[in-house]
Amino acid sequence: MPKPETKFWYELKRITSQIKWTRLENTSVFGTPDLLGYNDNQHFFTVELKVANGSKVRLSPHQISFHIRHPKNTFVLVKTKADCHLYSGDQVKELFENGLSVKPIVRGLRETCLYFENIGK
Repeated sequence: MPKPETKFWYELKRITSQIKWTRLENTSVFGTPDLLGYNDNQHFFTVELKVANGSKVRLSPHQISFHIRHPKNTFVLVKTKADCHLYSGDQVKELFENGLSVKPIVRGLRETCLYFENIGK
């Protein structure tokens, strides 16, 4: 049975036909995000997928470090039972400390997909 983040990946991939996705399954460089996206505006971006059961978002020190070192065009996409929340890389420390009480840059999976499609416009 697939893990919750794998199911989330399949759902995201299914509804984002305008994005070319590469799943990064990197075991040699800890903290590398789950996905590399490329949109029709010729912009690359990375996405860390998370599934949260409560208000906390589990991020490893390596994942936090990656986003601190790369604060632009990096994102954390969190799926909850009710919705999806997109955070930019420069929000990662606050997201780790305060969880889902941090205001996302976008809320909703379809809205997130539109945001990804418009990066670089």
